[in-house]
Amino acid sequence: MLNTELVRNNPDLIRKDLEKRNEPEKLALLEELIEKDRDWRALKGEADALRNKRNLLSQEINTAKKQGKDISALLEEAKLIPQKISDSEKKISELQAKCRQLLLLLPNVLHESVPVGKDDSENVVVKQGKKPKNQGFEIKHHGALASSLGIADFERAVKISGTGFFFLKGELALLDIALQRFAIDRLIKQGFVLVQPPFLMRRKPYEGVAPLSDFEEVMYRIEGEDLYLIATSEHPLTSMHMDEIIEEESLPLKMAGVSSCFRREIGKHGLDERGFFRVHQFNKIEQIILCMPEDSYKWIEVLRKNAEELLTALGIPWNTTNVCTGDMGTVAAKKYDINGWSPRENKYIELMSCSNCTDYQSAGLNMRFRKKNMEKGLVHTLNSTMVATTRTLRIIIENFQTKQGTIKVPKPLQKYMNGLKEIGSVKKNVKIKQKRKGKKSSGKPKKKRRPVSLRKKSLKK
Repeated sequence: MLNTELVRNNPDLIRKDLEKRNEPEKLALLEELIEKDRDWRALKGEADALRNKRNLLSQEINTAKKQGKDISALLEEAKLIPQKISDSEKKISELQAKCRQLLLLLPNVLHESVPVGKDDSENVVVKQGKKPKNQGFEIKHHGALASSLGIADFERAVKISGTGFFFLKGELALLDIALQRFAIDRLIKQGFVLVQPPFLMRRKPYEGVAPLSDFEEVMYRIEGEDLYLIATSEHPLTSMHMDEIIEEESLPLKMAGVSSCFRREIGKHGLDERGFFRVHQFNKIEQIILCMPEDSYKWIEVLRKNAEELLTALGIPWNTTNVCTGDMGTVAAKKYDINGWSPRENKYIELMSCSNCTDYQSAGLNMRFRKKNMEKGLVHTLNSTMVATTRTLRIIIENFQTKQGTIKVPKPLQKYMNGLKEIGSVKKNVKIKQKRKGKKSSGKPKKKRRPVSLRKKSLKK
């Protein structure tokens, strides 16, 4: 949520930002927040004054008692104060809850480098990977090819779980794990700590890291319990230090989250978004940074570079876009999308997002830093996809499928696939099996040996 101090000290900055976002309807929320916060502070001042008056009256009564004076009037006055304080505290609590609700409804303030635009068509390309090439044949739908090779089953998943679910089988299940291991190994080399979080979260910490609309549109709730299935490991990892003060020398905290993710993904989607693209459950490796405010715009470039280099290593064509105001969500102050090339659709589609959330999440989580001079402030939080396996599986199947209907395994993943270089090729699989048994074949036909009886006759001659 927005930092209350920002609302109090610089409301004009927020007004201009809402205009830039083209969200004039939220200006009324801001004005209501300013008014409620003013009322809250006034009431809090009155309650503090009443407490001070109560203390002074207690001292005055004690002094009057010692002097033998009549204290009945003082007692009557003191008698009314607790009820007044109680009434004030009730109103203060109600106003505080209302202010928090309004703060959660207002978006983060955007960085000056965010381009102004109406929707994702006006996102600005800032970097390009290798150029896509024409594969020279019709690209099969990733789901159809996976089904025909017996490495995915959608029909039986629908039967037991409904649409948006799937079974990964054999080599494709192994490829999913290979992508995770490849991403994890790269992050560990950079000093990220691997963390597997709980897959369920309570609402209070969730409100600190995600928009309120997500609770209705994105997340699954456990019936009868204050628990939600996580939509990404970003949420539990970022909120892990809720209500804590982190010493400056401990920052930055660099975490690599590994988890399954669960999303409702409301809405109908086209053919190419079915299969592995928009699904209710998938695996993801996430990059998380908690850092000092002055360092966050340095770290967003590091996270972005990590994601770009992973796609380059896999041999997937990609580009990176600076997300514009009209496509920006509530939480981020700046966001990049890293997009992979889909030869079937002949366009780039989003594979990763990389966000600097500044102090928006830490304000909602009450997560602060402390310097050596005891100065305190809100930490900055960042997150970036390192790999979302299902989306990346789709792009690999499209970019690495062959005219013969097989799928080549990207070279960096082969070591995680027990040396398998191609999925769906019988010859390739046979060769791997022979290698494991230690058998070698020269390719030359073997000479037929004569029966033993004929060999004996030859020796006698």
